Amino acid sequence: MKPINAFTVDVEDYYHVSAFEKEISRSDWDRFESRVMRGTHRVLELLAKHDTLATFFVLGWIADRFPRLVQDIHAAGHELGSHSYWHRLVYDLSPDEFHNDLVASLTAIENASGSRPINYRAPSFSITKHSLWALKILAEQGIVCDSSIFPIRHDRYGIPDARTEIHSIDTPCGPLYEFPPSVARVAGVNLPVSGGGYFRLYPLAWTVRCLRQINSESRPFMFYVHPWELDPDQPRLSVGSQLSRLRHRVNLASTERKLDELLSTFRFGRVCDVLAAMPGADRNGRAKVHRESTALAGD
Repeated sequence: MKPINAFTVDVEDYYHVSAFEKEISRSDWDRFESRVMRGTHRVLELLAKHDTLATFFVLGWIADRFPRLVQDIHAAGHELGSHSYWHRLVYDLSPDEFHNDLVASLTAIENASGSRPINYRAPSFSITKHSLWALKILAEQGIVCDSSIFPIRHDRYGIPDARTEIHSIDTPCGPLYEFPPSVARVAGVNLPVSGGGYFRLYPLAWTVRCLRQINSESRPFMFYVHPWELDPDQPRLSVGSQLSRLRHRVNLASTERKLDELLSTFRFGRVCDVLAAMPGADRNGRAKVHRESTALAGD
């Protein structure tokens, strides 16, 4: 049987991306045409076509304004996670600000679905070496699995020497599972291959080759996508740098086709399904992951 991999969706709208936040005030978000319902339902339809369940990291702001969308995700059997409330970079926040944002997001998603999330992904993978203090707060608030530490070098995020496999991080509030976005080791460098703009930029054959290599090592990979990446007709925003606009729009028209092929090639499931399928693990992956526990978070 093919290894099970995690398929995840960061539920945010096209104007929420971090690269545009200097020009687009959060107080103006309600003024933009929202297309998150359209994009998310396209993802849901694609997953249903392939009889696949996924984990949806939902922005709390979205959950408050579109509770029916969260209910649709939950009713289809998918797992819910938090993607923060305001999509603010963790390393730009104080611990108190991060705590308040996290609690607001968990509350909004629970109010919409009746289910309190136990998974978290930071906006733009912004838990870096400068914001590892956030892991303690996540564990304190009942988060079981985080997927925020990208083991790459990037101009806005990443910890290049972070562990690339599922592992457990010890915090003063208990252990927290870390399931990082997947990378391929090429010429001694971690190359991001697990979704988003990287998936849109690379030829599909290259992505499939890299992900197959990860599975050949008996390791599941973490894949992610945003609803707006399946929406090539979204409004063009004249904000951000030229590089940011290029990153945002590159190959949007081919995302849905490539996802369709990817879902046909690999076996996917929710984060909880991947943890439960690990050898020697209980239904939450606890036995296996705890043996690989490592302390990365301080007081």
